[in-house]
Amino acid sequence: MSNPVYGKSAKPSSGIDPKNQISVTRWILVIGFILFLFWAPFQIALFNGQMLNFEKPIYWAVLISTLLMFLWIASYYKEIKLETQRDWLLVAVLLLPLTYVISLISAASHYLATNMVLIQCIYAVVFAIGVYILQSKQINHIIHLAILGISYVIVGFGLLNWLGGSNLAANLVGWFTSAVQNGKYIDAVMVDSNGPRLTSVFQYANTYAAFLMALLFASIFSLVRSNKWYGQLTHGFMLVPIIVSIMLTLSRTGLVLLPVVFVVLLLFLKPAKQILWIIYCLIAGAATVIVLNPITSAGLALHEQYSASTALNGWIYLIVASIAVAVLAWVIQSYAASRLTNGVQRWSDRKLSSLWIPIGSSIVAIIAALLLLFTSLKNILPDSIQVRLENINFNQHSVLERFTFYRDALKLLADYPIIGAGGGAWAALYETYQNNPYTSRQAHNFFMQYLVEVGILGFIIFMAFMIFIIWKYIRGYIRQSEQDRESHFLYFIITFSILVHSILDFNMSYAFIGMLVFLGFGGMAAVMDNKPLKKLSFKGAGIRYLYVGAVGILSIFVLFTSVRYLQSSYAAVDAQQVVQTSQDFNEIKTALDKDLSIRDTHPDSLLLMAEIYQQVYTQTQDEQYYNEAMAWINNGLEEEPYNKNMLKRKISLLQTKGENEQAFAIQEEKAANFAWDIDWYETLISQAFEYGYQALGNQDTAKKDEYFAAGLQAYQHVVEGIEHLKTLPEGQLQGRAFEITPAIALNAGKIQFMKNQSAESAATLKQGLTEDMNDPANQELARWYLASLQKAGQTDEQVYNQLIGTQPEADEQIDQLASLNF
Repeated sequence: MSNPVYGKSAKPSSGIDPKNQISVTRWILVIGFILFLFWAPFQIALFNGQMLNFEKPIYWAVLISTLLMFLWIASYYKEIKLETQRDWLLVAVLLLPLTYVISLISAASHYLATNMVLIQCIYAVVFAIGVYILQSKQINHIIHLAILGISYVIVGFGLLNWLGGSNLAANLVGWFTSAVQNGKYIDAVMVDSNGPRLTSVFQYANTYAAFLMALLFASIFSLVRSNKWYGQLTHGFMLVPIIVSIMLTLSRTGLVLLPVVFVVLLLFLKPAKQILWIIYCLIAGAATVIVLNPITSAGLALHEQYSASTALNGWIYLIVASIAVAVLAWVIQSYAASRLTNGVQRWSDRKLSSLWIPIGSSIVAIIAALLLLFTSLKNILPDSIQVRLENINFNQHSVLERFTFYRDALKLLADYPIIGAGGGAWAALYETYQNNPYTSRQAHNFFMQYLVEVGILGFIIFMAFMIFIIWKYIRGYIRQSEQDRESHFLYFIITFSILVHSILDFNMSYAFIGMLVFLGFGGMAAVMDNKPLKKLSFKGAGIRYLYVGAVGILSIFVLFTSVRYLQSSYAAVDAQQVVQTSQDFNEIKTALDKDLSIRDTHPDSLLLMAEIYQQVYTQTQDEQYYNEAMAWINNGLEEEPYNKNMLKRKISLLQTKGENEQAFAIQEEKAANFAWDIDWYETLISQAFEYGYQALGNQDTAKKDEYFAAGLQAYQHVVEGIEHLKTLPEGQLQGRAFEITPAIALNAGKIQFMKNQSAESAATLKQGLTEDMNDPANQELARWYLASLQKAGQTDEQVYNQLIGTQPEADEQIDQLASLNF
């Protein structure tokens, strides 16, 4: 029996494109797939932003991928078998969306979970297509070029926005993307506390840095591998723009992980290739350092005000440096690379020869990093980049916050361990489990986020799928000749780079990035060390038709779902626009009905429908409108039990009808879900006093005590929360404000006053006082504070004098309050 070899089984089973004869159907599939890859990044990279604004491109991507799946079936149904490990991966990939379907059982948000099921279907399609088309040498070469070409366009698009060409960039892509608004691609240059940061199509600098890191290594690999002068010049030319773009993202995560990924990738190369990779990095890095300051300065100036001369100056620096590096790269590849390979051949033949350069480069990288961080060498960099480098440490807030996210994710997992809490679980539930009041609808770790979404069961399936492919690919890679192993190494570079970076960020929340990763899995599977499976080998046409039939039926279902969801999304957007221009109830309702007749729990439209019914009920007091509003909200909460806006709408609706007791019960019961929402607790404490005071007036002592106890319990939660925040590590930001607000101090102090806890009341009320005694709310606080002190036999002359100075009649009011007995 012959031994299996890399990319083939003992008995060839694929028979794909013999003699490079590619059918018309397959060409259509390849062209459609490439166009899909080009379209996707300009839809904000298909970001799963968990909001109405982001969903349409995702549904379009589902629709397009399903159509491509039909083309794939038509092209390859004769080759589909279930005989080898590679064949069974086409079955295994279906388990990934299936685990998300199973997690719908316990989904915290049915809306977000359903979207994730559809996104996983996109990935399964991309993987299946990749496995088959990339077995063809000719198609594989075309896909290589397409990936690099599209990526280079993305880099150019980003720099065009940085160097004053945002209007031109928008005009180039505005005809096929809704991400262009007011003549610009939204946040292609994002501004945050660090200043302008380059994001290109992603609107998020860290994910762009992850993409650029993968592209940098893919470009160097392609440069070293290319035998054509134009290929060498093209890839060499792009090195400086890529590295410049990485620096302009100001991404510390990217800068930290880039050398780590670089060293790991070097381990896969022969010493000659390792040396060439390092040379090109050094050349491009040196050229970048030379031009980085003027390019950065030009971009910052252009962000404030456009100047043709400033833009031209920036472009000249960039283009000249890129040309210089491209020419050097071409010279090295043409005249030095082969000599270098021959010169180190003996060394290459030695055992473990590929280890020494990565180890040495790691040491050099560490030394260079220390010099940049702790010496005047950092002065060669722009100020904004210097600041970011100086802040790289394990005690700075972004690192500490990420570790907090991960601990909170484990708490969430403990409550949903087996099948998880569904797609979007983190976004729906993080407020329930968070350690402090941060705001982050992403867990900043793909693997943690995946774990809480599908639980241990789904996570094991995904990890087994991923590890098996990578392990089989590496095993085959080691056994092959250097020329053969390079054919699909690009896919490993892209997938590995992105997944490593995704340990510290939410890159995979961009479906375009996920598509690249699963295309990478498909590329590796296409040539992995493939073996027949005797026990799971099914031959004959029957199994083929069974698999094709099952996939076809699922694809039809997904196709119709995507069409319906697209109709729903367009209707929801139209309804939002109608609300902006019309006050007519029937017109707004008609617009909303178009959406809700398709998806009756579509959150935005459902909330809007409930709101307009509530408004009409308030005006007419017609119970029919109240019942309709309540029915919509209750229907929504069945699918979205943690949706804060729906809960607030239900509370408001109950209060409108005078059902204060029920409203308060919800406010109190759901407080634990939003433990760090100070507005929620402020409202809860205020209502506890208001309803308790009403019960006191009605001489309902039991109800009064019940409301007052709830109010004080909520107040104590706030006090304990503030104390907990003091224990956060130095350098970690607490996030949203969480403090004793004047309203909390006033109402909690009143409750304590009415429970004859004068000293406690005074202490509580004092926390809300400000210097502004012209503010009526502060005057009320001061009156109750001074009355509490008076009742406790104390006084505060300073506050008393300030109050009397602006409100002389307050003296009598204080005495009246102090004389009250409860």
